[in-house]
Amino acid sequence: MAMQLPRGTQDILPEDILVWKQIEKVSMETCEAYNFKEIRTPIFEHTEVFARGVGDTTDIVQKEMYTFKDRGDRSLTLRPEGTASVVRAFVEHKLYGSPAQPTKLFYTGPMFRYERPQAGRMRQFVQFGVEALGSASPQLDAEVMALLMDICRRLGLTHLKLVINSLGDTESRVAHREALMKHFEPELHTLCGDCQQRFEKNPLRILDCKKDHAHPLMATAPSVLDHLNEESSQYFAELKQTLDLLEIPYEVDANLVRGLDYYNHTAFELMSTAPGFGAITTLCGGGRYNGLVEQFGGPETPGIGFAFSIERLILALKTEGVALPTAQGLDAYVIALGKDAHMQAMKLLYDLRQAGVHADKDYLDKKMKAQFKAADRYHAKYAVILGEDELARSCAVVKHMQRGTQQEVALSELVPWLRQELEGEEHHE
Repeated sequence: MAMQLPRGTQDILPEDILVWKQIEKVSMETCEAYNFKEIRTPIFEHTEVFARGVGDTTDIVQKEMYTFKDRGDRSLTLRPEGTASVVRAFVEHKLYGSPAQPTKLFYTGPMFRYERPQAGRMRQFVQFGVEALGSASPQLDAEVMALLMDICRRLGLTHLKLVINSLGDTESRVAHREALMKHFEPELHTLCGDCQQRFEKNPLRILDCKKDHAHPLMATAPSVLDHLNEESSQYFAELKQTLDLLEIPYEVDANLVRGLDYYNHTAFELMSTAPGFGAITTLCGGGRYNGLVEQFGGPETPGIGFAFSIERLILALKTEGVALPTAQGLDAYVIALGKDAHMQAMKLLYDLRQAGVHADKDYLDKKMKAQFKAADRYHAKYAVILGEDELARSCAVVKHMQRGTQQEVALSELVPWLRQELEGEEHHE
């Protein structure tokens, strides 16, 4: 029986990889334009990094993490998200001591969550995210959202909706928490078991419940916006003013929450409004957090970030019908006839590649007609033909595959000649 990949994982084949590389390239280049620097953290961490950084009352920690013991009986976990690892690295390497503040970082890589696989949602998925640490400015919040919108627009997405909310500061959250408990307590028995557990530990997470989202109590739950103190109201007002200045459209949704205690002030999501995208429209989630760095033993440091899965972004691109990159053809395919010609083709191939020419040759000793078919299959711009006659004259016949024209070129001049021809074609394009 043939081996198969585990459920919830995928092989990204050569014909698909160009789309992934395009998303990564655009995302990284846009981040660099905003002065964000790349960071790479381990794929697995000590389990307490996520139990502390994600929150041990969350579904991620309680139900979805891949946790195992190593040979030293240490509990390790495949990372389910990127923020906790980045904050751990920020504290461990004392990046808060750098004179260049805030510290603006981006990352990409595989994440792991045990959940039911569905379209655009895998057990191993690739996440791209940013974290900006060291500033409590609402203008930085707006910059992070502008960065996200720029990435999506540069990729070609147009059916987008940015949704924002304010969770307020600690004082505002306490007031909202008390109002929520008063609201839910009389009818708590009508909510699901998970929500009944959340009631004591973190009632805000009840608003994020997938089972009870249509429960009548949800529609009448107290709004966090009604419990913002003056400082939080001013913060949210400046954020909206900055987004207006940048001409970034947004909607305010008082039901958009983040259940973890260290989230405060800004929460946001980017959604796809493309027809046919599916019931779950969220492409990206983000928010401001204060207190997370302190949990890892660092100094008081505010932060804000976002993350999206590349799989869901690809789904959005396909739904919108955005033209995706396809495989680029070869610059040259060397067609060799005879043992001596194949040996000379190896040297020519090496020299072409050293000159930056994308080239290949036949290794199956095919006849000339089959080698020309291979050149067509690889969409080669030029075929370079080497046979006994050409070797005797120290030349090659070079055929332009699209125009059908051909000419002899001395082997000693072939590499610079072909390089010049290719550069000329690029210039005319």
